Amino acid sequence: MGTSTSRLYSALAQPLNSAPLAPPEPCPEEEAEEAAHAVPADPNALLRECEEALRNRPPRLHRGFVFPRDGTPHSQPIRVMQWNILAQALGEGKDGFIQCPLDALNWAERKYLILEEILTYQADILCLQEVDHYFDTFQPVLNSLGYHSTFCPKPWSPCLDVEHNNGPDGCALFFKCDRFKLLDSISLRLAALALKTNQVAIVQTLQCRASGRPLCVAVTHLKARSGWERLRSAQGSDLLQSLQTATGGADGIPLLVCGDFNAEPSEDVYRRFASSSLGLDSAYKQLSLDGQTEPPYTSWKIRPSGESCHTLDYIWYSRHALRVDSVLDLPTEEQIGPGRLPSYSYPSDHLSLVCDVRFRDDPDQPL
Repeated sequence: MGTSTSRLYSALAQPLNSAPLAPPEPCPEEEAEEAAHAVPADPNALLRECEEALRNRPPRLHRGFVFPRDGTPHSQPIRVMQWNILAQALGEGKDGFIQCPLDALNWAERKYLILEEILTYQADILCLQEVDHYFDTFQPVLNSLGYHSTFCPKPWSPCLDVEHNNGPDGCALFFKCDRFKLLDSISLRLAALALKTNQVAIVQTLQCRASGRPLCVAVTHLKARSGWERLRSAQGSDLLQSLQTATGGADGIPLLVCGDFNAEPSEDVYRRFASSSLGLDSAYKQLSLDGQTEPPYTSWKIRPSGESCHTLDYIWYSRHALRVDSVLDLPTEEQIGPGRLPSYSYPSDHLSLVCDVRFRDDPDQPL
């Protein structure tokens, strides 16, 4: 194997019960600039390694892009991926996916399935939730591919209750250093009624190297479970206040917000984002015929309590400053299969969301 492939193998080959690495010291700006000009590993070579490791697994879900808009683009698109990857400790120890064979959740192969999905779409900005193998897998592999990375763990991660866990899960935000420069970064512990909660967010202000235009990106994971709707709404309000400060409002820095909101479109927290003064819209509404309806599901699983099929994950964008060029379609019920998610073919109970956005050439004009 070549050098880049060996780097991937060394990261992936670590056993599940190996101790998590200590968090690295933040890189100074000059080191980040050096990383932007470094020669990254070949993602196609790493993708082939994943495919080889998964050769005995059934074919993966086939998904294509939908292009809702016509016209000649005048700027390079920005590919964004949003994905709750399913924490390894939760998948094996807490979530109770009764139709998913335990062997399908084995980290020795499941990590390759996750990385294969990431490498297939090669997003410029990658927002992940339930990351509990950040330091031993995702940070070294994605850094080798030229990504800058940031991780914010949950303060009371449920992963820590699982025997042989790999540390806390949390949110992670990655962006390609050759496309963006980091201007500012904050990690938030979301509050509700002035009380800190167990949910977190990362908010970063980037600068596009090609155009010089700023872009604010946020990733979050709100409180799960039915009965916690008011808490999710309060967490959403707290995040929106922070985003208002970071962007300067609807006429300020363009904004992308990715997350597992654990909320259907009927919930108050969804309405708060949809009606926010920040002027946000949901990218995946573009899949609907009227452009106004969310997809029927982004998560589909079977637990002891029954089958659960919900729309919980979103990519929000500033409709005044950004436009959506394409959206990755969702697999059909037949493709997903009767055992639902996760499975031998797909590593998480949540589907990845991927879209291509670009800066609008006429940001002051209504859509």
